[in-house]
Amino acid sequence: MAANAVRGREIAPAKGKLGVLLPGMGAVATTFVAGVEAIRTGLSKPIGSLTQMGAVRLGKRTENRNPRISELVPIAALEDLVFGGWDIYTDNMYVAAKKAGVLSNEHLAALKPFLETVAPWPAVFDPVYVKKLSGENVKKGRNKRDLADQVSADIEKFKKDNGLSRLVMVWCGSTEVYRQAGDVHSTIEKFEKGLEESHPDILPSMIYAYAAIKAGIPYCNGAPNLSADFPALVALAKKTGTPISGKDFKTGQTLMKTILAPGFKARLLGLDGWFSTNILGNRDGEVLDDPESFKSKEVSKLGVIEHILQPHLYPDLYGKIHHVVRINYYPPRGDNKEGWDNIDIFGWMGYPMQIKVDFLCRDSILAAPLVLDLALFSDLAGRAGMSGIQEWLSFYYKSPQTAPGLYPEHDLFIQLMKLKNTLRHLRGEDLITHLGLEYYD
Repeated sequence: MAANAVRGREIAPAKGKLGVLLPGMGAVATTFVAGVEAIRTGLSKPIGSLTQMGAVRLGKRTENRNPRISELVPIAALEDLVFGGWDIYTDNMYVAAKKAGVLSNEHLAALKPFLETVAPWPAVFDPVYVKKLSGENVKKGRNKRDLADQVSADIEKFKKDNGLSRLVMVWCGSTEVYRQAGDVHSTIEKFEKGLEESHPDILPSMIYAYAAIKAGIPYCNGAPNLSADFPALVALAKKTGTPISGKDFKTGQTLMKTILAPGFKARLLGLDGWFSTNILGNRDGEVLDDPESFKSKEVSKLGVIEHILQPHLYPDLYGKIHHVVRINYYPPRGDNKEGWDNIDIFGWMGYPMQIKVDFLCRDSILAAPLVLDLALFSDLAGRAGMSGIQEWLSFYYKSPQTAPGLYPEHDLFIQLMKLKNTLRHLRGEDLITHLGLEYYD
């Protein structure tokens, strides 16, 4: 739960239009926008979206109070969403969606008139940081400060042209090369000086994050890029009252890990090894074919198991895990990623067992509802005055942001409990502990 939340917090109503800013308008972003329009026109249901289909129990089980989340808290209506964003290619969302190959021709034909109205602005991009891509729709500037100012100008124009009352930004762009936070990321003063000097450790996603957070626009990061997860931008988010939350959408293989690993730990089954490999062929797969970009993804994926299983508490069960993650670029697979896992567990008297998981998933189909929920929940957090890191949104990320020195919670079911308890807390409802003794005393 957000440490700065106040019980029964006053939440401003979701009045007016909400602009959703999307840096990176490839497979995930186009699938998200197409899906929202399909829901708005009655072509589809919002499957996979907690904000649209989820319910929250209030009070005792015997009270039978289970409102939809959208009934409990003032979530922005889908009809009020307006989309804009940046990409290194000039394709409008219809052309980009067609190239991404996620959606059927039937869906594309029905949604074409709307998707063609959403075209990208020139993007902040440097092939030094995403080595497998190049594009013609790229901003030029004197330095990185100039590029940040251009992003801010795009945002202001988008807001004015569409009569928007609020905005959120969700990074849907590619995975950048791996970077750790350094001195330039330590304070906002050093970061802004680094922008002026075009410091090499300030990556494009950080420029977008800076422009958003400086303007008080909630920022969410769907890739494992460092982006806003460093002291300078965390401090700026507190100063400007801006919600930020985490890194890297939790979709395919890592989603399965955060479902299965808590089960092994709950039953105290031991784990010798977890071998994971992925094959995918979309733009994400091409980018991750570069070792430096893969390093960013690998770090994001590897941390999940250790934090869930807590080997320091259970050394006999989890003290010697061999955890391996591989990603293989295989163009014929397209966006339909295959995540294959071999899990070596052991049980009573040390007898070994194996579990095999072959998840033939559609990566962008799993990611799209996460984009929607993060945009709407981040907007809610902003209207509730919840600034800085929103750990209650860790449910959606491979790498949740946390307070300094606090380990992230990766157990999917604990994350969902934190999310729903935060919503109860905002409305002044009792938190659910699931103790249940009151039914029997």
